[in-house]
Amino acid sequence: QVQLVESGGGLVEPGGSLRLSCSASPENFRIAALAWYRQTPDKQREVVAGIGSRGATNYTDSVKGRFTIFRDDNRNTVYLQMNNLRAEDTGVYDCNADLQIGHVPAGNYWAQGSMVTVSS
Repeated sequence: QVQLVESGGGLVEPGGSLRLSCSASPENFRIAALAWYRQTPDKQREVVAGIGSRGATNYTDSVKGRFTIFRDDNRNTVYLQMNNLRAEDTGVYDCNADLQIGHVPAGNYWAQGSMVTVSS
């Protein structure tokens, strides 16, 4: 069964850091492109950051300079390092990825989502 599994959410104080990870399995289903989404109570779902198959990245303006998306292809995992977190970063974070087998597209998948709460 093809799965995209996310981990790393939790509770953190303002100014703190969290790292989210998103891994694909089985191993032959490789992550091509991936985006992190955020759903907050008062906003629609938004794309927070994305990374392409060759490592090109993009960020929504509100997280630039604070969040970093990067990939470890040996682990078939993409990470979202979140620093200097603010209360408005609170929300459900979910990753969405295009997977491939070799260079053949193998579908688009969502992980299960995880809650990030920034509060003192």
